[in-house]
Amino acid sequence: MTDKSLTLISHPLCPFVQRAAIVLLEKGVPFERINVDLSAKPDWFLALSPTGKVPVLKVRRPGEDDAILFESVVICEYLNETQGGAAMYPDDALLRARHRAWIEFATQTMAEGWQFLHAKDMATADAKRTAFRDRLAKLEAELGDGPYFAGADFGLVDAVYAPLFRYFGIIDAAISAPIFDGLPRVTAWRAALANRPSVKDAVLDNYPELFREHLRQQGAMIAA
Repeated sequence: MTDKSLTLISHPLCPFVQRAAIVLLEKGVPFERINVDLSAKPDWFLALSPTGKVPVLKVRRPGEDDAILFESVVICEYLNETQGGAAMYPDDALLRARHRAWIEFATQTMAEGWQFLHAKDMATADAKRTAFRDRLAKLEAELGDGPYFAGADFGLVDAVYAPLFRYFGIIDAAISAPIFDGLPRVTAWRAALANRPSVKDAVLDNYPELFREHLRQQGAMIAA
């Protein structure tokens, strides 16, 4: 593809955007990033995004209309299939299907973690913490020796979970640490993801401050 033939339409806090940004950075692909205000979505964005959500990937095609992709995993898979660099899915069809299943597992895992982070009362926080930890325990049983989900190679499963684990490095360690107690493989995986250059560079330098301010504005208990 030609230089800057890809545009990632984004929001600074969106974890789903981060997935696509991580894959783009892993692949070493030049891309343009445009942030939109999701509280006042511009008409041009609504015309592009069928769901009204980010990320959206705009693919420039010489002599044709731009192609528009939406849904983070679809975008990540497209980038994996069309860009150079190391493959981010296994070649074996069965292993590839298992990776896709654990990516699907991330959907509800993200929801439980997000709801815990945004809980406004203790009952909700306790319930969501328990549900989130139960899902982490299932990941613990699946992980090997690491450092990444499938061993030495960073893949799409890693790109999908990294934005979720990032949150727990931002909030008070006294709150996050007990969630990961007794889960040594998840803990090591989380640390390896946090240190990956593509994961670090997928967000703005002031991302921690932006996220903490977001929690305060939402009235989350953990922001108190």
